[in-house]
Amino acid sequence: MCRLLAYIGTPVNLELILCKPEHSLIVQSYKPREMLQGTVNADGYGIGWYDLKKGSEPFIYKSIIPIWNDTNLESISRYVESNNILAYVRSATSGQALDMSNAQPFKYKNLSFIHNGRVEKFKKTLYRPMRKNLTDEIYSWIGGTTDSEHIFAMILNHLTTNPDKTIEQALHATLLELQEMAFSYDTSVLANLVISDGKRLVASRYAVKQPAPTLYWIKNDPNFPNSVIIASEPLFTGNWQTIPENSIISVGEDCDIRIEQV
Repeated sequence: MCRLLAYIGTPVNLELILCKPEHSLIVQSYKPREMLQGTVNADGYGIGWYDLKKGSEPFIYKSIIPIWNDTNLESISRYVESNNILAYVRSATSGQALDMSNAQPFKYKNLSFIHNGRVEKFKKTLYRPMRKNLTDEIYSWIGGTTDSEHIFAMILNHLTTNPDKTIEQALHATLLELQEMAFSYDTSVLANLVISDGKRLVASRYAVKQPAPTLYWIKNDPNFPNSVIIASEPLFTGNWQTIPENSIISVGEDCDIRIEQV
């Protein structure tokens, strides 16, 4: 099971959100407190961030080495500043290749995506059903073999075939499809995920047939004013709020929060 975080608000250096907190994503990679499965997140990591002055597409940095072993991270995190950040440490599901094609964040045009969770026995259950209704464009876009990328592909399929749909609507439809598939193929789904378009964050805490992994939010912490952070585990002591199970949380540039049940 992986660990993730997302930030939106006043621009900050990556190191303030990634490295400095007492229970940072680096610490969570080797000493997580609330993982339901697994003990460490040593199978790589990734960061996505936006600088809308330089275009709408996200910048992505990812690696297949443990985050604590990447000597480049300190320099990068001190240099890069952003108001919209996704970050992720990976605990690879057994049987999934440890290579760059499976490393997160995934991106498509202006969208970036991270996922904590899994489809149980993905290759034997939902691999083909999840691909069945994809357009040729989205089908061909898939570059790896993870359930995470396929969930993102389903969301993208809704957005590209229905341009008027919001990210929330596409995510909601995808989660309901996954639920139906999970019952049809007698499997379980854990789908804590975050999507960003550079201007907002949309996240879910969702599960079918199992308890959902933990997910929290905090707004306007004294160390991060005018901001919202979403994280698998609290990064520091503060007024963290639990996101309800089977819900979608949306955060805009104004940091207003909206939570809806799926």
